[in-house]
Amino acid sequence: MLKLFHKILKNENKKIILILITSSVFLLSACSITDLISSQEPAISTDIIENMELQNVPLHGDDYFQNNSSSWEPYKEYREARGIYVTGNSLGLGWRFEQFLEETKNSVINAWVVDVKDDHGTFTYKSSIDYVNEFEQDRQVKVRDFQQAMNQLAENDIYPIARVVAFKDVIAATSGPDWAIQTHDGEIWRDNKNDAWLNPYDRRTWDYLVDIAKEAATKGFKEIQYDYVRFPTDGPRDQIDYGEAGEQETKAEAIAAFLDYAREELRPYGVYVSADIFGLVPIVVDDMGLGQHLETLATATDILCPMAYPSHYAMGTFGVRLPDMDPYTIIYETMIKAVERIEALETDDRKATLRPWLQDFTAAYLGAGYYQRYEEQQIIEQIEATYDAGVNEWLLWNASNNYTWEALREHPENAPEFIQ
Repeated sequence: MLKLFHKILKNENKKIILILITSSVFLLSACSITDLISSQEPAISTDIIENMELQNVPLHGDDYFQNNSSSWEPYKEYREARGIYVTGNSLGLGWRFEQFLEETKNSVINAWVVDVKDDHGTFTYKSSIDYVNEFEQDRQVKVRDFQQAMNQLAENDIYPIARVVAFKDVIAATSGPDWAIQTHDGEIWRDNKNDAWLNPYDRRTWDYLVDIAKEAATKGFKEIQYDYVRFPTDGPRDQIDYGEAGEQETKAEAIAAFLDYAREELRPYGVYVSADIFGLVPIVVDDMGLGQHLETLATATDILCPMAYPSHYAMGTFGVRLPDMDPYTIIYETMIKAVERIEALETDDRKATLRPWLQDFTAAYLGAGYYQRYEEQQIIEQIEATYDAGVNEWLLWNASNNYTWEALREHPENAPEFIQ
């Protein structure tokens, strides 16, 4: 081997190959004698290297990472998540990012749901996807060194979940009007907030959303969470024209088909797929006209995340006059019904895991007398209700990322034994 090294060193143009050979030596030293004998002929290998035309050796990085037959699926990493939502701005703001890391270390939190594409259609990091670049969705990135942030999450053993807002996407829908939900007059349809939506019936929008997820997976995310994975719920919906697709497929079938397609496309990337659903989905029998039907979705994705915010329930739900005042009952009744319905579903397919979104914000917009301040006790009650319903995972939502960390220092007494 020393003779070989001397030959290489004599040629200045071939020095780079020394690195490759040295790496090979260390790799070979880790193999057993049996492995070496069965995998190669040592006497021949040295001759081959010595006689190799080094200018023909590919030295481009891409050549070593392209393997069309490879799959990361066997290396999928699942975590029973107890997490928080983190915006791109929080991730990119140095002092706040460090604060979140420190608070997470001193809490029961083990997962972050990080914005990749947010409610407005803007990206957290610079993307290499053609359509994203064309639509200028990454024109103003929120995190300059995104990979460094992901590395820090890994170093702190935080399970990273990519939040991808799906069909609500005003930038993509207005930049690519053919993809948008349209009116009978062929105009871009808009909801009450003047937001445009991608058409869930249009398979081109599926590929766009899956491409975003694939890129996120390559950045280190272990799970892709689709939010707004539904049809619009407000605005002049009678003006919408879904065309022939809307007559051939129900909304519930379209949403489930998209999630199933995304899961299959993402399988080689070794990530799980989750979907945010309305908190009412487990307690109503239909899809409410938005395409979210519990049993239909239960086999189309890996994790279902009911947004069970007590403030979002109508007065009298579950016999509770003021839902925001009784977070335990609202969460428990929602999740126990979800558990019972999924358990009762007869299927040979794998059923989705349940992981609710819990409320960590004060709904002052409800008006005096209809809401309460959500502090430590209200957060703990929701977590306890989740565990009492037989669900081991949960996420906390606060749009401004102002969390009640004092409620998260330790697990409540009713926490499942294996996560104590």
